[in-house]
Amino acid sequence: MLPPGGGLLWLGLVLGSVGSAALGSSATDALNVLLIIVDDLRPSLGCYGDKLIRSPNMDQLASRSLLFQNAFAQQAVCAPSRVSLLTGRRPDTTRLYDFNSYWRAHSGNFSTIPQYFKENGYVTMSVGKVFHPGVSSNHSDDSPYSWSVPPYHPSSEKYENTKTCRGPDGELHANLLCPVDVADVPEGTLPDKQSTEQAVRLLGKMKTSGSPFFLAVGYHKPHIPFRYPKEFQKLYPLENITLAPDPQVPAGLPPVAYNPWMDIRQREDVQALNLSVPYGPIPADFQRKIRQSYFACVSYLDTQVGHLLSALDDLQLASSTIVALTSDHGWALGEHGEWAKYSNFDVTTRVPLLFYVPGRTAPLPAAGDRLFPYLDPFDSISESVEPENG
Repeated sequence: MLPPGGGLLWLGLVLGSVGSAALGSSATDALNVLLIIVDDLRPSLGCYGDKLIRSPNMDQLASRSLLFQNAFAQQAVCAPSRVSLLTGRRPDTTRLYDFNSYWRAHSGNFSTIPQYFKENGYVTMSVGKVFHPGVSSNHSDDSPYSWSVPPYHPSSEKYENTKTCRGPDGELHANLLCPVDVADVPEGTLPDKQSTEQAVRLLGKMKTSGSPFFLAVGYHKPHIPFRYPKEFQKLYPLENITLAPDPQVPAGLPPVAYNPWMDIRQREDVQALNLSVPYGPIPADFQRKIRQSYFACVSYLDTQVGHLLSALDDLQLASSTIVALTSDHGWALGEHGEWAKYSNFDVTTRVPLLFYVPGRTAPLPAAGDRLFPYLDPFDSISESVEPENG
């Protein structure tokens, strides 16, 4: 059951852009779709004017894309936002405001975007966190309705909230701030690295299959805990990290509109601060460390996006694949006294939204040219790119 009228704005933008190469064409002419959905990513990116963040690969994608300056999630909670995005229905229609119901059982048998592609001849694949796992996607990532093959989840994901963070005492802890030596963590890898590797493998298989595909790749970072390769911390020296410009809880803010950031209070390093509930505050030096690690996670994420997009070039798929990048919601980094999502402030509801459509948002590359060469955020000079604003 498809939403009426303009319910699937996302789908309408994609299909309207491809013209004669859309779903009604032959399989060899139909454009592929790569959807990249990120967890807790606010528009703290170079392409959105953030001068501190090093995000050269997402900035490069933006320079070849339609960039939306004012895209907002329906709700700053993972499951409701993702279901809303993927069904084109608001939470008051899906009846999902938390994590505890499955829309097909509790509100209506609403089709999803990948389901629509699947029903029209596409091979649909899910890698990483696309739907929120658990009850809200029927413990199956909405399989088999949405996906042609079983969804992939990285094996190292199970260690995200375990004691894998080396503290100053030399012991392992379950911390909020968790820069790691990747060689020393369980399995010697991290979830987003595994997701990129699996997505590239699937792209390689689809290159030789002759079938059009819809591949959704869900990245975990910069979701807490901030567990990332420690070298990315070097991109953001603490002396360069400023505090939020509006750190005070607004006067008269009703309690229902404030979240006391219980998610981070459960972490061992935050517990050690002995913060009062609900407002804290967090000491300024630890605030800087939180912001530093969030920014480092964004740059780590950027490298994964860069490797994924570069694979489109390697496999000669960049000229036949639509790329969309967005996030389920943002995350407050001390603004309004918040260190969480869950609010209706812009920092938690505003998200990046990019659409690359071959030959439409950027010219098709000449033979031998690359659209998405990998850019290293550690390089002192990165490509200057200006996106088209939408």
